[in-house]
Amino acid sequence: MNDLENKDKHTSEPSRHVAEPAMSAAAIDGVAALRSVFQRVNQAAEKAGRASDRIRVVAVSKTKPVSLIRQVYDAGQRSFGENYVQEIIEKAPQLPEDIEWHFIGNLQSNKVKPLLTGVPNLVMVESVDDEKIANMLDRVVGNIGRKPLKVLVQVNTSGEESKFGVEPSGCVGLAKHVKEACSNLEFSGLMTIGMADYTSTPENFKMLAKCRSEVCEALGIPEEQCELSMGMSGDFELAIELGSTNVRIGSTIFGAREYPKKN
Repeated sequence: MNDLENKDKHTSEPSRHVAEPAMSAAAIDGVAALRSVFQRVNQAAEKAGRASDRIRVVAVSKTKPVSLIRQVYDAGQRSFGENYVQEIIEKAPQLPEDIEWHFIGNLQSNKVKPLLTGVPNLVMVESVDDEKIANMLDRVVGNIGRKPLKVLVQVNTSGEESKFGVEPSGCVGLAKHVKEACSNLEFSGLMTIGMADYTSTPENFKMLAKCRSEVCEALGIPEEQCELSMGMSGDFELAIELGSTNVRIGSTIFGAREYPKKN
């Protein structure tokens, strides 16, 4: 899953440009930061006795310009994540088709069709938190005739009211619904967001691993077929130590988020 290791086979085509524009300082920093992240992923995996190629890094590019995403893409990264439908459907057509987009934000029913039709190379929705959104995704995928969409069930492991996600006690039921009632979706695992201040994050991650064991037993599937998406810029090494297969890294690669100022 290490995108940097696959750089050569994706970038062997000669450049069509006569001269490449000089990299901006921000882009250079982003590329260096990306390489540093992969180095840290490799070290964390080695410490945990795991294979680093079983851990996917999703570069979370929300609020970042297409030009910066392209620089990180040119450095070998292929998995990118976005939180907002409007943002991903604006960016995706401007970027190479071999990017594997992950949608990681809360998804409203009325945004499902625009998302799926606007981003043909969307490979995963990581934030399915109830049967209603699962059913809508399933229906639209079937209607537009695209291949089955991978989804993760989002679990609220911290119990915070501000967080989306099904309660841990409900994750088996929702996973079973996706697998048995949504033929156009591919149940691929579980996702969670740790505590913002990291005080209870180990418990959050251990809870998600416990949920995976329960889901896999209920569905009769091996745990290695059930992904754990957990860990972001501040806690991804701990997440890898506790079994994460998918880390979502934003500010460590791209720098602090840039939100428009409100009047």
